[in-house]
Amino acid sequence: MGDTMRIGNSMDTTGNREGSPKLNVYIWDMDETLILLKSLLNGTYAEPFNGLKDVQKGVEIGKLWEKHILQVCDDYFLYEQIENCNTPFLDAFSQYDDGQDLSDYDFNQDGFSPPCDDINKRKLAYRHRVIAQKYKKLWDDLYDATDNYTDRWLTSARACVEQCSGRNKELTSGEDSAGGISDSPTKFQHINVLVTSGSLIPSLVKCLLFRLDDLITSANVYSSWEVGKLQCFSVDQGAIQRPKCPVLCDRRLDGKSVKPRKP
Repeated sequence: MGDTMRIGNSMDTTGNREGSPKLNVYIWDMDETLILLKSLLNGTYAEPFNGLKDVQKGVEIGKLWEKHILQVCDDYFLYEQIENCNTPFLDAFSQYDDGQDLSDYDFNQDGFSPPCDDINKRKLAYRHRVIAQKYKKLWDDLYDATDNYTDRWLTSARACVEQCSGRNKELTSGEDSAGGISDSPTKFQHINVLVTSGSLIPSLVKCLLFRLDDLITSANVYSSWEVGKLQCFSVDQGAIQRPKCPVLCDRRLDGKSVKPRKP
């Protein structure tokens, strides 16, 4: 599914105080790692099966996903309005959000334009807040068809993320820990972060359609479209004080951008 590479150092976010929680953050790539789309659309997923997979069926499944992703982007996530305003993550302009009640807000009539001034930055922050609130699941039938065609790729990917999610475990005295032998019980907290080369809004839509939204929150989805993956890794590690960060990705696509980061 991909290669596991480690960046940064194993660190305790609470200063290594005895008995305090340690934080593990798992950084995932999306396309061709957790989900399949491009390889379905261009037929390369089926090629290694030497005729055992119907190439055209895979292409048709990919086209259906592409249609649904764009439909959700436009109909629910205001993508037509903000397609040219890609940001690395949804909270990028949160400091401009004044908390206004948006229940009756008309996004089609607020005169939004590219966020070059504080007024439009606030309008973009409004849109990002609404998008975060709409982050949820849809379309089970297509998911099942894709999972069957790809020999449970999606189920396996979800199981991997789920295994890394929210599984706080205690290491009792005598058990091996990340730093060696533990003399006292130590709790570990686990967080999944998605860093994708795709644009932010379609990537959020992919997360919810491919059933990853309950494992990876919208706040932990990062787009390297404008800034590059190393910058996203830096932002993420800075926000969580550089815990242990395994990076799980498709080496063919991302191996060159995942490099050890000096302490």
